[in-house]
Amino acid sequence: MADRLYNVLFLCTGNSARSIMAEALMNQWGRGKFRGFSAGSHPKGAVHPIALTLLKRMNLPTEGLRSKGWEEFAVPDGPQLDFVFTVCDNAAQEVCPYWPGQPMSAHWGVPDPAAVEGTDADKWLAFRCAFKALDNRIKIFTSLPLASLDRIKLQERLDAIGKTRTPQDGE
Repeated sequence: MADRLYNVLFLCTGNSARSIMAEALMNQWGRGKFRGFSAGSHPKGAVHPIALTLLKRMNLPTEGLRSKGWEEFAVPDGPQLDFVFTVCDNAAQEVCPYWPGQPMSAHWGVPDPAAVEGTDADKWLAFRCAFKALDNRIKIFTSLPLASLDRIKLQERLDAIGKTRTPQDGE
């Protein structure tokens, strides 16, 4: 894969937390090499307030982040996607649209912090854990030597990144 700007789409069901955080992280760590996008199969229509607050606290730009459907990217005049990553198990099991250009894809499942019930502290912990897992995987991904990997080796690396554990996993 030649040196150029790569478009990366993160998919989730609601596009309100994990995929939104991944979009912001990709645009931070992939600056100049990758452009992040996010979408959902059944978008909530709003970004989760804890996700927005966490991104702001981590000094990541939040302007322009919005909950949207994946059909925006499955059209001929949409961004040419190079990579599509599912970050929730539901989206990974759904039948995705046809992506023009046949982008490489992998499943990078992360537990849904928006589904956590309990105290505000419990919810914040869940969001921080999801953020850390995505941050770790995106840093690994953006450091891959894309130009020197053939499609088979690159697919192996993408799949391995999705299995990357973080310290809070207890391993």
